[in-house]
Amino acid sequence: MTRWNKLVMSVAAAVAVASAYASGWNVTVLTSVGVLNPGTVVSTVPTTIISNPLPQVTFNTAAGVPNPILVGDGTNFTNGTFTGVYSINDPTNSKNALTGFNFVVSGFVQGTGRIVWFKKVVDRDTSEVLYDGTGVFLGGAYPGGSDGSFSVNTFIPLSMPSSNFTVFEVFVLDIAGANAPGVDTAGLLLVEQDWVPEPASVLALGAGLAGLVGLRRRKK
Repeated sequence: MTRWNKLVMSVAAAVAVASAYASGWNVTVLTSVGVLNPGTVVSTVPTTIISNPLPQVTFNTAAGVPNPILVGDGTNFTNGTFTGVYSINDPTNSKNALTGFNFVVSGFVQGTGRIVWFKKVVDRDTSEVLYDGTGVFLGGAYPGGSDGSFSVNTFIPLSMPSSNFTVFEVFVLDIAGANAPGVDTAGLLLVEQDWVPEPASVLALGAGLAGLVGLRRRKK
Protein backbone atom coordinates (compact mmCIF):
# COMPACT_ATOMS: atom_id res chain seq x y z
CA MET A 1 0.00 0.00 0.00
CA THR A 2 1.43 3.39 -0.95
CA ARG A 3 2.02 6.16 1.51
CA TRP A 4 -0.73 8.17 -0.16
CA ASN A 5 -3.26 5.35 0.26
CA LYS A 6 -2.34 4.99 3.91
CA LEU A 7 -2.82 8.71 4.40
CA VAL A 8 -6.24 8.62 2.73
CA MET A 9 -7.35 5.67 4.86
CA SER A 10 -6.17 7.33 8.07
CA VAL A 11 -7.93 10.57 7.22
CA ALA A 12 -11.10 8.69 6.31
CA ALA A 13 -11.10 6.76 9.60
CA ALA A 14 -10.57 9.89 11.67
CA VAL A 15 -13.16 11.93 9.75
CA ALA A 16 -15.80 9.18 9.89
CA VAL A 17 -15.60 8.82 13.66
CA ALA A 18 -15.27 12.55 14.28
CA SER A 19 -18.30 13.25 12.09
CA ALA A 20 -20.40 10.70 13.94
CA TYR A 21 -19.56 12.33 17.26
CA ALA A 22 -20.03 15.86 15.95
CA SER A 23 -23.68 15.24 15.15
CA GLY A 24 -24.50 14.54 18.79
CA TRP A 25 -27.00 12.22 20.43
CA ASN A 26 -30.72 12.83 20.71
CA VAL A 27 -31.52 13.22 24.43
CA THR A 28 -35.10 13.91 25.54
CA VAL A 29 -36.18 14.40 29.15
CA LEU A 30 -39.76 13.15 29.51
CA THR A 31 -40.24 13.60 33.28
CA SER A 32 -38.33 15.49 35.95
CA VAL A 33 -40.59 16.13 38.91
CA GLY A 34 -40.74 15.74 42.67
CA VAL A 35 -43.74 15.29 44.97
CA LEU A 36 -43.43 16.19 48.68
CA ASN A 37 -45.87 15.06 51.37
CA PRO A 38 -47.98 15.77 53.31
CA GLY A 39 -49.66 18.26 51.05
CA THR A 40 -48.75 16.60 47.72
CA VAL A 41 -46.60 19.57 46.75
CA VAL A 42 -45.27 19.19 43.21
CA SER A 43 -41.79 20.53 42.43
CA THR A 44 -40.38 20.87 38.96
CA VAL A 45 -36.74 19.81 38.83
CA PRO A 46 -34.52 21.54 36.23
CA THR A 47 -32.23 19.41 34.07
CA THR A 48 -28.91 19.91 32.36
CA ILE A 49 -28.43 17.96 29.12
CA ILE A 50 -25.23 17.40 27.16
CA SER A 51 -25.64 15.49 23.89
CA ASN A 52 -22.23 15.85 22.27
CA PRO A 53 -19.87 14.06 22.13
CA LEU A 54 -21.56 11.72 24.64
CA PRO A 55 -24.91 11.92 26.45
CA GLN A 56 -24.97 13.37 29.94
CA VAL A 57 -28.15 14.01 31.91
CA THR A 58 -28.19 15.86 35.24
CA PHE A 59 -31.26 16.32 37.43
CA ASN A 60 -30.65 19.38 39.61
CA THR A 61 -32.84 18.20 42.49
CA ALA A 62 -31.53 20.80 44.94
CA ALA A 63 -32.98 23.50 42.66
CA GLY A 64 -36.52 22.12 42.50
CA VAL A 65 -39.29 24.73 42.19
CA PRO A 66 -41.01 25.64 44.46
CA ASN A 67 -39.14 23.26 46.80
CA PRO A 68 -35.90 21.30 46.69
CA ILE A 69 -36.22 17.53 47.05
CA LEU A 70 -35.87 17.63 50.82
CA VAL A 71 -37.85 16.18 53.73
CA GLY A 72 -37.40 16.82 57.44
CA ASP A 73 -34.91 19.53 58.39
CA GLY A 74 -37.60 21.85 59.69
CA THR A 75 -39.83 21.52 56.62
CA ASN A 76 -43.42 20.33 56.77
CA PHE A 77 -42.57 17.29 54.66
CA THR A 78 -41.95 13.81 56.03
CA ASN A 79 -41.71 11.93 52.74
CA GLY A 80 -41.45 12.52 49.02
CA THR A 81 -40.36 11.21 45.66
CA PHE A 82 -38.37 12.32 42.67
CA THR A 83 -39.07 10.76 39.27
CA GLY A 84 -36.85 11.17 36.23
CA VAL A 85 -37.50 9.66 32.80
CA TYR A 86 -35.49 10.31 29.65
CA SER A 87 -34.65 8.71 26.33
CA ILE A 88 -31.44 8.54 24.31
CA ASN A 89 -31.00 7.55 20.69
CA ASP A 90 -28.56 7.96 17.82
CA PRO A 91 -30.32 10.03 15.11
CA THR A 92 -27.65 9.19 12.52
CA ASN A 93 -27.39 5.43 13.22
CA SER A 94 -23.65 5.88 12.87
CA LYS A 95 -22.34 5.93 16.43
CA ASN A 96 -21.08 3.03 18.49
CA ALA A 97 -23.64 1.83 21.00
CA LEU A 98 -23.45 2.88 24.65
CA THR A 99 -22.34 0.25 27.14
CA GLY A 100 -23.19 1.83 30.49
CA PHE A 101 -23.05 5.00 32.54
CA ASN A 102 -21.27 6.65 35.42
CA PHE A 103 -23.97 7.06 38.06
CA VAL A 104 -23.43 10.17 40.18
CA VAL A 105 -25.64 10.88 43.21
CA SER A 106 -25.15 13.38 46.02
CA GLY A 107 -27.29 14.32 48.99
CA PHE A 108 -27.44 14.01 52.78
CA VAL A 109 -29.21 11.92 55.41
CA GLN A 110 -29.47 12.41 59.15
CA GLY A 111 -31.08 10.36 61.91
CA THR A 112 -33.97 8.39 60.43
CA GLY A 113 -33.53 10.06 57.06
CA ARG A 114 -33.57 7.55 54.22
CA ILE A 115 -33.32 7.69 50.42
CA VAL A 116 -34.16 4.60 48.36
CA TRP A 117 -33.54 4.62 44.61
CA PHE A 118 -34.77 2.48 41.75
CA LYS A 119 -33.46 2.61 38.18
CA LYS A 120 -34.36 0.76 35.00
CA VAL A 121 -33.00 1.02 31.45
CA VAL A 122 -35.12 -0.44 28.64
CA ASP A 123 -34.10 -0.86 24.99
CA ARG A 124 -36.73 0.83 22.82
CA ASP A 125 -36.25 -1.50 19.85
CA THR A 126 -36.45 -4.83 21.65
CA SER A 127 -38.17 -3.86 24.97
CA GLU A 128 -35.35 -5.74 26.71
CA VAL A 129 -34.45 -4.55 30.21
CA LEU A 130 -30.77 -3.60 30.06
CA TYR A 131 -30.45 -2.64 33.72
CA ASP A 132 -32.74 -2.95 36.73
CA GLY A 133 -31.26 -1.96 40.07
CA THR A 134 -31.93 -0.38 43.44
CA GLY A 135 -29.98 1.04 46.37
CA VAL A 136 -30.37 3.00 49.60
CA PHE A 137 -28.72 5.75 51.61
CA LEU A 138 -29.40 5.56 55.36
CA GLY A 139 -29.02 8.00 58.22
CA GLY A 140 -27.22 7.10 61.43
CA ALA A 141 -30.38 5.82 63.17
CA TYR A 142 -30.31 2.74 60.92
CA PRO A 143 -27.86 -0.18 61.27
CA GLY A 144 -25.02 0.45 58.88
CA GLY A 145 -26.19 4.00 58.23
CA SER A 146 -24.17 7.19 58.56
CA ASP A 147 -25.16 10.79 59.21
CA GLY A 148 -24.02 13.54 56.91
CA SER A 149 -23.56 14.24 53.24
CA PHE A 150 -22.78 11.58 50.65
CA SER A 151 -21.53 11.58 47.08
CA VAL A 152 -21.11 8.49 44.92
CA ASN A 153 -19.80 8.02 41.41
CA THR A 154 -19.91 4.45 40.17
CA PHE A 155 -19.94 2.81 36.74
CA ILE A 156 -23.00 0.71 35.93
CA PRO A 157 -22.78 -1.51 32.82
CA LEU A 158 -25.76 -2.42 30.65
CA SER A 159 -26.46 -6.09 29.97
CA MET A 160 -25.84 -5.32 26.29
CA PRO A 161 -24.89 -2.19 24.31
CA SER A 162 -27.70 -0.02 22.98
CA SER A 163 -28.19 3.14 20.92
CA ASN A 164 -31.91 3.57 21.56
CA PHE A 165 -33.27 3.26 25.09
CA THR A 166 -35.33 4.87 27.86
CA VAL A 167 -34.18 5.40 31.44
CA PHE A 168 -36.63 5.35 34.36
CA GLU A 169 -35.56 6.32 37.87
CA VAL A 170 -37.35 7.01 41.15
CA PHE A 171 -35.92 8.26 44.45
CA VAL A 172 -38.05 7.84 47.58
CA LEU A 173 -37.22 10.00 50.61
CA ASP A 174 -38.63 9.67 54.11
CA ILE A 175 -38.03 10.28 57.80
CA ALA A 176 -39.43 7.94 60.42
CA GLY A 177 -38.46 9.76 63.60
CA ALA A 178 -40.03 12.47 65.70
CA ASN A 179 -36.83 14.26 66.66
CA ALA A 180 -36.31 18.01 66.78
CA PRO A 181 -36.33 19.85 63.43
CA GLY A 182 -33.07 19.36 61.58
CA VAL A 183 -32.24 16.03 63.21
CA ASP A 184 -34.14 13.66 60.91
CA THR A 185 -33.37 14.71 57.36
CA ALA A 186 -33.20 13.33 53.84
CA GLY A 187 -32.15 15.57 50.98
CA LEU A 188 -31.35 14.79 47.35
CA LEU A 189 -28.95 17.31 45.83
CA LEU A 190 -28.07 15.95 42.40
CA VAL A 191 -28.58 12.93 40.17
CA GLU A 192 -26.39 12.56 37.08
CA GLN A 193 -25.62 9.95 34.43
CA ASP A 194 -22.59 10.17 32.14
CA TRP A 195 -22.89 7.62 29.35
CA VAL A 196 -19.97 5.56 28.06
CA PRO A 197 -19.55 4.19 24.49
CA GLU A 198 -18.14 0.93 23.21
CA PRO A 199 -14.32 1.07 23.20
CA ALA A 200 -14.25 0.52 19.44
CA SER A 201 -15.43 4.06 18.76
CA VAL A 202 -12.58 5.58 20.76
CA LEU A 203 -10.05 3.16 19.30
CA ALA A 204 -11.10 3.97 15.74
CA LEU A 205 -10.58 7.67 16.24
CA GLY A 206 -7.27 7.06 17.97
CA ALA A 207 -6.09 4.76 15.17
CA GLY A 208 -6.94 7.31 12.52
CA LEU A 209 -5.10 10.10 14.30
CA ALA A 210 -2.16 7.83 15.07
CA GLY A 211 -1.89 6.98 11.39
CA LEU A 212 -1.74 10.65 10.48
CA VAL A 213 0.98 11.31 13.04
CA GLY A 214 3.00 8.29 11.90
CA LEU A 215 2.90 9.31 8.24
CA ARG A 216 3.86 12.85 9.08
CA ARG A 217 6.87 11.68 11.04
CA ARG A 218 8.02 9.39 8.24
CA LYS A 219 7.65 12.22 5.75
CA LYS A 220 9.96 14.38 7.84
